[in-house]
Amino acid sequence: MASLPSQRYSFSKSRTHPQSSGMTPEPKSTQKCKLSQKRKTLTFQLSMGGHLSPWPTYTSGQTILQNRKPCSDDSWKQVGSLKQYPMSTAKPRYLEQLENYLRKELLLLDLGKDSTQELRLQPYREIFEFFIEDFKTYKPLLSSIKNAYEVMLAHQREKIRALEPLKAKLVTLNEDCNERIMAMRAEERYEISMLKKEKMNLLKLIDKKNEEKISLQTEVSKLRKNLAEEYLHYLSERDARKILIGDLNELRYQREDMSLAQSPGVWGEDPVKLTLALKMTRQDLTHTQMELNTMKANFGDVVPRRDFEMQEKINKDLQEQLDSLRADYEEVCKEHDSLLQMHMSTLKERDQFFSELQEIQRTSTPRPNWTKCEDVVAGGQERWHMLAADKNSDQLVDVLLEEIGEGLLREKDSFPGLGYGETIPTFLRFDGPVENKKPSKKEVVNILKDAWKERLAQEQKEKFPDFFFNFLEHRFGPSDAIAWAYTIFENIKLFHTNEVMSQFYAVLMGKRTESVYINQKETVAQLQKEMTNADSQNEGLLNMEQFSHNEVTLSKMRRALMNIDPSLDKQTLSTYLSQAFQLPISELPEEGNEVEEGTKLCLRLALEQLQMADVKRIGPRDIEPTS
Repeated sequence: MASLPSQRYSFSKSRTHPQSSGMTPEPKSTQKCKLSQKRKTLTFQLSMGGHLSPWPTYTSGQTILQNRKPCSDDSWKQVGSLKQYPMSTAKPRYLEQLENYLRKELLLLDLGKDSTQELRLQPYREIFEFFIEDFKTYKPLLSSIKNAYEVMLAHQREKIRALEPLKAKLVTLNEDCNERIMAMRAEERYEISMLKKEKMNLLKLIDKKNEEKISLQTEVSKLRKNLAEEYLHYLSERDARKILIGDLNELRYQREDMSLAQSPGVWGEDPVKLTLALKMTRQDLTHTQMELNTMKANFGDVVPRRDFEMQEKINKDLQEQLDSLRADYEEVCKEHDSLLQMHMSTLKERDQFFSELQEIQRTSTPRPNWTKCEDVVAGGQERWHMLAADKNSDQLVDVLLEEIGEGLLREKDSFPGLGYGETIPTFLRFDGPVENKKPSKKEVVNILKDAWKERLAQEQKEKFPDFFFNFLEHRFGPSDAIAWAYTIFENIKLFHTNEVMSQFYAVLMGKRTESVYINQKETVAQLQKEMTNADSQNEGLLNMEQFSHNEVTLSKMRRALMNIDPSLDKQTLSTYLSQAFQLPISELPEEGNEVEEGTKLCLRLALEQLQMADVKRIGPRDIEPTS
């Protein structure tokens, strides 16, 4: 091929290609077999009598089955460029046969209803196989190219197949999320509808109050109008009365004058005296009339007291109603504003809670199923229910750890010695393996109780760890003391829920003083004694009424108050005791001089009388009570 001219050449070969009958990709062995059969049917022919046929360079850019529009610019440009060359040069027969074969195969695939993209690659794969087989020189390179593409296609198919479950999972997750969103939206719509109903009710109430206010204002304006009309009526009545009185007086004067002129003998014979008397009478009448007019002028605008008080009462009632309605209206407005603010804050809290819920659902772990422990814990379901009664998850974890630790502890035959370091407790200083005595939990508790009894019986001169080791030597002998020390130490360190073991471990390691245990024991003993005394029928039980009627003495009340608040001064303490026992402060015995069986009082009565005073704590709560 290297000796050919600069123009491109191709072999013109005549082949008869069979039509593809299958619509799915076939295995490589089947494809190779069909390819060899097709090659046998095709006869090798060289164009121009077996010589190389030149194929112009400008035709190499043409593609098979172009899908361009007939009127596009690129098509006209190619046609114009082709006109520059002679049209007598024909394609090699081999190229035409390959194009026809490819065109037929693609047409068959297009006629099929369920042809996939993978099937459409099969004709191109076969054409490429023909080229690989015909051009022996480039067969290795073309084969490697074909294999690389086949490997990549297989890889992509595997990748798509692996992503199919993830796609289904994404669809399921999307449906779940949509359902949650729809549920939340439904709940939201319900809340909004309820708030809208409440808002409508409040608006109706506001409208009703406004209508009542308007009606009251109308009534007040009507009453004011009536009052003004009555006032004008009374003014006109007053003026008319004044005119009438003046007319009546004038008529009376005229009548008197006429009567005197007609009958002069009525008053006697002295007309001068009568004239003088008439003059004086008229002067008195004029003076009286002037006083009457002055009083009417001064008090003409005055309303009668009865009417004034009635109108004042009505006005006062209306003003009170108006003030009440105004206050109610303002209160309703405030409530409406507060409800709106509450609604907005509720919406914000809802959004915040929803985001927190999503975050919790995303990050939280599922709640443990504690019923699985029934088959693991020794004793089965009944013992696990007894251990898990009234306990939260944290406490259940402690119980489960104790059960697991107890099993591991029993499997150990020995403990490694901790050595003789200064940080090691004195009762654990030993090198080498130490035997595990494997006692039961009840045996360990009994040993600890016996140790406390012996500790309380002695003078407590030595330190508690030294006493503990001496106790073990005295009880089990010097040879087994260290083994029992390690065994008991591992048990009390494991069982935190057992009160005896946890208290002993705290005192042994210096985390708590011995006085705490001693005071607690004395308090429990005293309480047991009081409850035994209160149990008159020796039933072993006390009801609430019996428990509240235990009698209390003055010394017990003093100690109780000082234990609750050690910062109480003497004067305040005496005041509280005087209030509780209803005794003067001067009659209270001094501290330390009280008789244990002295003044007694019912506990409930003492507390009721103490609550009548201003009782309060003086010191802070973190101060520990004195022992």
